[in-house]
Amino acid sequence: MKTIRIWTALLLFTQFAGAQDRVAKIDSLLNALYAEKSINGNFLVAEKGNVIYKKSFGLANERTNEKLDENSIFELASVSKQFTAMAIMILSEKGKLNLDDDFSTYLPELSHYKGITVRNLLHHTGGLPDYMNLMDSLSDKTKIVSNKDIIAVFAKHKPAVVFKPNTKFEYSNTGYALLGSIIEKTSGKSFGDYLAASIFKPLQMKNTFVYNRRFQPRKVAHYAFGYVYSKSAKKYILPDDSPENNYVVWLDGIVGDGTVNSTVNDLLKWDRALYTNKLLSENGMKQLFEAGTLSDNSKTKYGMGFFVDDNPDFGKLANHSGGWPGYVTYIDRHLDHDKTIIALQNHEGVKVPIKSIRNILYGKPLESVKTRQEIALGLDQLQKFVGSYEVQKGFEMVISLKDNQLFTQLPGQDAFPIFAESDVLFFLKIVDAQIKFEKNEAGEIAGAMLLQNGNSVVAKRVN
Repeated sequence: MKTIRIWTALLLFTQFAGAQDRVAKIDSLLNALYAEKSINGNFLVAEKGNVIYKKSFGLANERTNEKLDENSIFELASVSKQFTAMAIMILSEKGKLNLDDDFSTYLPELSHYKGITVRNLLHHTGGLPDYMNLMDSLSDKTKIVSNKDIIAVFAKHKPAVVFKPNTKFEYSNTGYALLGSIIEKTSGKSFGDYLAASIFKPLQMKNTFVYNRRFQPRKVAHYAFGYVYSKSAKKYILPDDSPENNYVVWLDGIVGDGTVNSTVNDLLKWDRALYTNKLLSENGMKQLFEAGTLSDNSKTKYGMGFFVDDNPDFGKLANHSGGWPGYVTYIDRHLDHDKTIIALQNHEGVKVPIKSIRNILYGKPLESVKTRQEIALGLDQLQKFVGSYEVQKGFEMVISLKDNQLFTQLPGQDAFPIFAESDVLFFLKIVDAQIKFEKNEAGEIAGAMLLQNGNSVVAKRVN
């Protein structure tokens, strides 16, 4: 019944919003979502730097009932990567490093990785394996690990690259964690201190900083604690109290791929600076938003710390999402039209209505969303879908299984749960999208079809 009410509210919104202006439409949309507990966070929309909409929904602290407001500070998760990329570019322009050097020039403990450049790490084209999986099996989880521990594990065990450098794009938290270490090595400062000195202070981002809440705890005013939903307790709890999310504790010392904390107001200051040369030269700024080029001269969809896309409806976009237990974040920058959408949320599993807000800004109709009926499949059935599916060269969808729940993950996105409608058809709850798996003559899962917005994309199973 809850799902029906959510979409009934949205349907009513789409029917009556025609007479409202864009700001009222955005507000109606978000209020409808909040009424059904589908969002919890801060939203800001700006045009040419002028805020046209800003509002907070929900609580910053479930224990004290402190409400969110515009000063609430959120963990940005992977939205942090754009600051890591900017710091690397600043160091490059200061002559402290060369983007086309092997990254091991600055981290000699990893000199056995040949031909992977700093630029490869920025573009996610280096091919290094995922540090989270390695640390999960090789680290002492009674201690909080840091970047030094990642480097030590890679130096000792020498895990092989997953592809030859610059032949493929594959989103890599490992690469950005190592960039964080390179920043420390070449600047002589901690990651947080260098970002503060080179970015946050010059831009007067007074409520933005690197924060490892468990590793280096301190009191932070207006902090928006991130929460996950406990089915057993039937309430939102801190991920620290959730056994399946305990990695938020023992991975809390890692910087570079996350751990920047900020507010919607400070992120707008950041957005405005990116239209100037306050931090980098004109050429440096241009490089941030240029897609990476692979060895076969094909282009990826990632610049330096931003996904980039030339969208037929919205022009050139530069954006990034972030996800970590308790946090769902997004910054969406429309470079051709100077529009900005910022969403910082502190509940896991919330909706991210970026596309709906985009459509409102450009006078496009909102899409209707269908309700879907979830069915239960056995563990043996679910296991058959686990694997990688190639959407296009260098772009794979990964289907994984954890605690009897299937997840889908595309490069640069978080892993989202998918739910069965039939023995081969699954749907996402965070967006109106489906995945239909295809069987071969032997009855094995051989591929998948991604269905969204009336479009379909075929993906071939590769392992």
